[in-house]
Amino acid sequence: MKTKLLTALLLGSSVLGLAGTASAADVTLNIESWRGDDLAIWKDKLIPAFEAKNPGIKVVFAPSAPTEYDAALGAKLAAGSAGDLITCRPFDKSLELYKKGDLADLTKLSGMENFSSVAKSAWSTDDGSATFCVPMASVIHGFIYNKDAFDKLGLKVPQTRDEFFAALDKIKADGTYIPMAMGTKDLWEAATMGYQNIGPNYWKGEEGRLALIAGKQKLTDKDWVEPYAELVKWKPYLGDGFEAQTYPDSQNLFTLGRAAIYPAGSWEIGLFNTQAQFKMGAFPPPVGKAGDTCYISDHTDIGIGLNAKSKNADAAKTFLTWVASPEFAGIYANALPGFFSLNSAPVKMADPLAQEFVSWREKCKPTIRSTYQVLSRGTPNLENETWVESANVINGTDTPEVAAGKLQKGLDSWYKPAK
Repeated sequence: MKTKLLTALLLGSSVLGLAGTASAADVTLNIESWRGDDLAIWKDKLIPAFEAKNPGIKVVFAPSAPTEYDAALGAKLAAGSAGDLITCRPFDKSLELYKKGDLADLTKLSGMENFSSVAKSAWSTDDGSATFCVPMASVIHGFIYNKDAFDKLGLKVPQTRDEFFAALDKIKADGTYIPMAMGTKDLWEAATMGYQNIGPNYWKGEEGRLALIAGKQKLTDKDWVEPYAELVKWKPYLGDGFEAQTYPDSQNLFTLGRAAIYPAGSWEIGLFNTQAQFKMGAFPPPVGKAGDTCYISDHTDIGIGLNAKSKNADAAKTFLTWVASPEFAGIYANALPGFFSLNSAPVKMADPLAQEFVSWREKCKPTIRSTYQVLSRGTPNLENETWVESANVINGTDTPEVAAGKLQKGLDSWYKPAK
């Protein structure tokens, strides 16, 4: 009896040992994110593609509600229960996590060479010496237009500012359509789809943005005031009551076919494709004159990093290297048209409107929104103040010069550029 019992115990321990060996070979990585709308894409497309090439590594995508993400993630990191992979918001939120030791340094991760300094800027230290998240996607600014309306009115896609305003004049004179759908009630529209959309052509993209951070340029300089002067000229084309028009109002005016042009971010593509019953096209911010270098706001939106305390760091780095690959870029960008890969390898978009936006990278120089890195860390917050002043300029309650003066004074009150 004792022999049988001993044999059974030995057999049992052998089975347990084998099971332990099998489970040790399988690693499960958990991804923290605020993007619940991506859940199906991760489950049905991205994770299966990775797991097929990496047997033994399982991936679980577990998003939190967007409004709860920062607090929930902070609590999990403090408790040591956060996932192995952390979806990264752009700029200061993620930089803070890196400085606290919550995000690992990924500067030397295989695949990081696939991204430009502009692409990595949202997840790098101020001096650019360390990068702590793999860039996943950006959004591009420009103008979406109603092709049917343009065909009906015999309009060509404008390339210069003179052509742009000539088209707006023709649309207004015809009277069938509101020339341009944008309101100022929600404030951010005026800054994001207005000032930050057209501004890079004036301040020369990264050249001006970095000069502003360095203190070599000011918001009262000509290149920063002139975009406001152009926004003043938008006012007659925005339709009656634009001051009380919300962001959803603007979307509806365009998708219902009542407006001909929509100052846009590429994130609108998915929604507009489902709602608009007409053909759409897009064009980049018009330049001053034919032959001028064009600049686009190709704004970094989302990245993914490594929990510095992950017990599965090697497997997580394998996953992050795959995120940095052209394969991931192609799947992600086509699954979410309007959220474009930041990978230097070009991605062919199946959606024609998304392909039009991303094609501008081949002829225009990319930059990011001027207020997002460094300059909105203090009080008053330059990003939020730019919302207010962009709306004020369009509404006519501040001149471009007064608006610029207020913004620079607010910035000077707390920001001292490094010497």
